[in-house]
Amino acid sequence: MINPNKPKILAAALLMLAANGAATADEVKILAADFRNTDANHWSVSVTLRHADTGWDHYADNWRIVDGERQILGDRVLFHPHVDEQPFTRSLGNVTVPAGITTVYIEAHDKVHGWTGNRLTVKLTEARNGRLQVEAK
Repeated sequence: MINPNKPKILAAALLMLAANGAATADEVKILAADFRNTDANHWSVSVTLRHADTGWDHYADNWRIVDGERQILGDRVLFHPHVDEQPFTRSLGNVTVPAGITTVYIEAHDKVHGWTGNRLTVKLTEARNGRLQVEAK
């Protein structure tokens, strides 16, 4: 005798598996940033991210530095997944921060969720000897 609930049970099991897979790779997390002043208004920036990359279809693929008006000051494209390299740090040199801008933000992107709502705030006035390290809270 065929169980009439079998298709419903199978559908529920597949839905649970899909939900579990989606939960393993949430939005990308910005863990830290390191700013080094190279001259006048130029900075070298390293950003550490964590993301449960699952492969080419879902990985952290970009981070950027923006001002308070969301104008992009620097953009670092990540060309491949970092499945077995978590967390990971990537750098961007020669970032120009216009005079008068004292606070910038790090934003990160992944292929499924887009730009994360959790930006990292960087107050450049807190730099000492041309260097500033900021960790997410």
